Amino acid sequence: MLTRRTFLAASAAAPLVMSRASGVAANEKLAIGFIGVGTMGRGHLGGFLGRKEVEVVAVCDVVKERLDSAKETVEKRYADRIKSGDYKGVKAFPDFRDLLAMKGLDAVVIATPDHWHVGTSVLAARAGKHIYCEKPLTQNIAEGRFLVGEVAKAKVVFETGSQQRSEFGGHFRKAVEYVWNGRIGKLKTVRIGVGGPAKPCDLPAQEAPAGTDFDLWLGPAPERAYNEVLCPKGVHKHFPAWRNYQEYAGGAMADMGAHHFDIAQWAMGMDGSGPVEVIPPKDPKTGKGLQFVYANGVVMIHNEFEKDKDGKEVKADCVFEGSDGTILVSRGGISSISPDILKSPITEKEKHVYPSTSHHGNWLECIKSGKETICTAEIGHRSATICHLGNIGYRLGRKLTWDPAKELFTGDEAANKELSREPRAKYKV
Repeated sequence: MLTRRTFLAASAAAPLVMSRASGVAANEKLAIGFIGVGTMGRGHLGGFLGRKEVEVVAVCDVVKERLDSAKETVEKRYADRIKSGDYKGVKAFPDFRDLLAMKGLDAVVIATPDHWHVGTSVLAARAGKHIYCEKPLTQNIAEGRFLVGEVAKAKVVFETGSQQRSEFGGHFRKAVEYVWNGRIGKLKTVRIGVGGPAKPCDLPAQEAPAGTDFDLWLGPAPERAYNEVLCPKGVHKHFPAWRNYQEYAGGAMADMGAHHFDIAQWAMGMDGSGPVEVIPPKDPKTGKGLQFVYANGVVMIHNEFEKDKDGKEVKADCVFEGSDGTILVSRGGISSISPDILKSPITEKEKHVYPSTSHHGNWLECIKSGKETICTAEIGHRSATICHLGNIGYRLGRKLTWDPAKELFTGDEAANKELSREPRAKYKV
């Protein structure tokens, strides 16, 4: 349904817009719009404003104060160009559908709450816009597969914002290469340090402040009253707690899991696949100890670590345990149980990861070249799937058999009902 005059009569000139986005000249500035300018969105905005190869032409948010602030930020950055007449200005939209219908727009950066990632991305793809979308890419598994198909049909360049593949000192890239090249022998176990699953939202009703379109904020999520924990007032500097509630996100399991499980999938060579079994702990309420078992025998364990001789957990964002050693990697650095492992550098002739030192830069380069990004829609979907499988495993509290090719649970109708959620009719894409 998705009204707004059925997305402005299907954006009227979609084929023309698509040809513009897919054919940006190598020396031409890329016109970018930003959908969602909360804490994360403003971070992206600042990053792209510093790039000479792009031009920010539009911003969007459901909260007027945030929208006005983002517009002011762009205008201050481009002040000299505005005076010289070299810049036509930035447009501010409360509704992202109006932004997507804007003529001359090449690409969008999406930093909405998780429950809107797929809806905004699908409509952006249909409008022919290249897309950089925050992680976790999806809120459920079925919508992820749907998004991958829509992006493929539109033939736009898509980057999922799991930037550990590119940034943070290259520590995660180095860890993956060491695993790939057998420095720890045969990989046996992966341990991931992220928090627990999402919970149902039980926040009390509050009056929505003037200038906030909370119904649009909810979008495909179930209808409910406003609460500032979900959609903070004004320009906030924190990361809002909507991410803790299953109506809008996947809890810490998905919030940081979309980063760390993503690296684990990469290291295991499972970017296009996943586990075959999900085994929750004896007490699922603990929110730790769930296991993902892969067809090759590797076991990935959520938030449960080995202990040293003093009884202290040997903990990191990602721990890779092999037959010949262990590597621990976090955003702050990389180490190994046996120091000698990291003393042996990866040689030129050995396996190397996709070269990228800037996630934003990789996306922009791929728009110009037409190459696939380091973290495509398919990869983002598969990494988010791990998070969703974990949440489902904790909720149901029983062993599940997963078919990563069919993306269905085997012989478990109740579990398969957890793979999708019906969106509110007026926001269905």
